[in-house]
Amino acid sequence: MFHWGQDEVIVGRGAAQEFAGLSVGSTIQVGRYQWPVVGIFSADGGVAESEIWTDAKVLQAAYNRGDSFQSVSVRLTSPSAFQSFKDSLTTNPQLSVQVIRQSDYYAQQSQTLTLLITTLGFLIASLMAVGAVFGALNTMYSAVAVRTREIATLRALGFGSGAVVASLLIESLLLALIGGVIGGVLAYLAFNNFHTSTMNFQSFSQVTFAFKVTPALLVRGIIWALVIGLLGGWLPALRAAKLPIAAALREL
Repeated sequence: MFHWGQDEVIVGRGAAQEFAGLSVGSTIQVGRYQWPVVGIFSADGGVAESEIWTDAKVLQAAYNRGDSFQSVSVRLTSPSAFQSFKDSLTTNPQLSVQVIRQSDYYAQQSQTLTLLITTLGFLIASLMAVGAVFGALNTMYSAVAVRTREIATLRALGFGSGAVVASLLIESLLLALIGGVIGGVLAYLAFNNFHTSTMNFQSFSQVTFAFKVTPALLVRGIIWALVIGLLGGWLPALRAAKLPIAAALREL
């Protein structure tokens, strides 16, 4: 921790990982002042890890800010106490403040960035999904072509076209499930708690953040993999069910 009253700073873990010169023992220069880095703090991957902290009184004196503050964070006794706390400040004629939950504040600050990441993410995911569907179609058409006589034999033994469709769809879904699980594991190992940074276009500040690959996201990814497997296996399964038995049995 920095010493109160001294020109020392502590640096968020995200900033220390993303930017050079922020390790403990280094010194950063801001304006005419030198600030030794004496510690690194974490905030569970939150946006505070993008920040550099020091004694407010020292910072105010360095920049001739007097006793003014741009923002003040308050820890309440419970979430339900927010409204009464807000009313006590906004009804005070001596104060001119905006009272907002921290989560709502950061949500407002990151609207543009969130929209950009979400739009690009869905665009890339959609293109990859289309490619995956064609890949599944190619795989299942190849499987049907290789097992033409096998399928015809089953039909000749009395299995209906519905059973053939169901068996091939189950095979396609199992392959998609295996692929989805492998992809989920690789995504978790590669990106969970992965730190990166980007520009916040609303505040024009550099923000570091950590990706979180949650169980809900993994389940959603596996569900989409199953949907892709279902779409990719449907047409080949219908083709297999419509194969003429006699013609299929004559194929090598």
